[in-house]
Amino acid sequence: MDSGGWSRRRFVGALAGGAAAAALPSCDDTPATTPATAPEPSTSREARRPSGPRPLYLGTYTSVEGGGKGIGLATYDTATGRITGDGTITGVGDPSYLAIHPDRGTLYAVDERDDGAVTAVRLSDRKVLGSRATGGAAPCHLSVHPGGRWLLSANYGSGSVAVHPIDASGALGERTDLVRHTGPPPGPGQEGPHAHQFVTSPDGGHVLAVDLGTDTVYTYRLDEKAGTLTEVAQAHTRPGAGPRHLTFHPGGRYAYLANEVDNTVAVCSYDKASGRVSVGAAQSTGTGAGTSYPAQILVTADGRHAFLANRGHNSLTRYAVEADGARLRLLGTVPVGGDFPRQIAFSPEGSLLFAANQKSSTVTVFHVDEANGELRRAGESFPSPVAVCALPL
Repeated sequence: MDSGGWSRRRFVGALAGGAAAAALPSCDDTPATTPATAPEPSTSREARRPSGPRPLYLGTYTSVEGGGKGIGLATYDTATGRITGDGTITGVGDPSYLAIHPDRGTLYAVDERDDGAVTAVRLSDRKVLGSRATGGAAPCHLSVHPGGRWLLSANYGSGSVAVHPIDASGALGERTDLVRHTGPPPGPGQEGPHAHQFVTSPDGGHVLAVDLGTDTVYTYRLDEKAGTLTEVAQAHTRPGAGPRHLTFHPGGRYAYLANEVDNTVAVCSYDKASGRVSVGAAQSTGTGAGTSYPAQILVTADGRHAFLANRGHNSLTRYAVEADGARLRLLGTVPVGGDFPRQIAFSPEGSLLFAANQKSSTVTVFHVDEANGELRRAGESFPSPVAVCALPL
C-alpha cells in the first residue's frame, strides 16, 4: 500500500462504490423507519448523562488530499449532540482508528501506513508520548486490554496482530508479540490475510482477531505477564463473507459479526471456557441487492438493540436483539445523513450515536431512544476532514 495513496482500506468505495450505488436505492429512496421526532430520553438515562461539554476525538487520514492534520479535537453537548471543534493534535500520521486507556488518561492511535505504528498521546497536556512499530502494514484497529497493561492492534495490509506493553505513564514499550494469519488460505477474491479488528472478550479470558482476508475469527490466549499470544481456536464464516467487525452482547454468550464483502451480519455464540466462537447463518442488512460494505456493528448497553453502519447504502440498520442475545430481528434502515459511514460509536451513557462519514468529511449524531431503538438526527452534521473515526468520551 502506498502510504500517500488510496488503498482498498481507505476508500473501498472509490473503486466499487459507484457500481454499488447504481444497484442500490439511494438514501432518499429508503423507507424511513424513524419518525421525525422521537420521545425524550428516559429518566434512567438522564441520571447517567454527565453534565457540561464532553470530549470527542476524531480520526482521519493525513496523507490523502483533503485529509486532516492529525487527531481532531472537539467537544459535544450531551443533551443536544451538538459538536464544537477544539483544534488538532499534530505529529500523528494517518490516525485512522482511536482507543482510550481504561483510566481515560491516554489516547492511542494507529498510524495506518506501509510501516505501521501505534502512537500514545497523554490527554492532560495533549503530548505525543511516542510511537512503536506494529511489525506490519496498514494497522487499522487497536484496543486496550481491560487491565490497561497491553495494547492490541491489527495490521490489515499484512494480515497480522501485534501486542505492545503499556507502562505506568501510558506510553508504549517495544512489541512483545506479532502473529501473522497464515491459515486458512485467503477467501474468494482475496490475495492474503487482512486482520481488521483485535479485541478482548467480555470475560477477559481471550482476545479475538477478525480477519477479512481469510474469512476467519481467531481466538488467542494472552499471557498477561509476557504479552505473548497462543492461538486456541478458529471460527470460519462462509467463503467470501469478508468479516470486518465483531461486537459482543452484554451477556457475553453471543456476539454479532459484520461481513463487509457479502453484505451480511451473523449471530455468533461464544464459549468462554474454550474461547470458541461459532458463526451462525448470514442475515440481511436491509440494504437491498448489491454490496454495501457493512462497516461496524454496535449493541446497546441493555442488550436490546443493535446498529450497523452501511457505507455503500449510506445508512444505519436497526435490529431488535431477542432471545437473550441469540437472535437479531431486522427493523429497517435510517439514512445516515453523510457519505460512507466508516465507523460508529455510542456516547458513554448510550444516549447518542456518532457516525464518522469518510467521503463527505462529516460526523453525524443521532439521539438513541432507549425504549425502542429509534434514531433521531441531532441537528446539523459537523465538518471533519476525511472523518474515519469518532471517539466520544
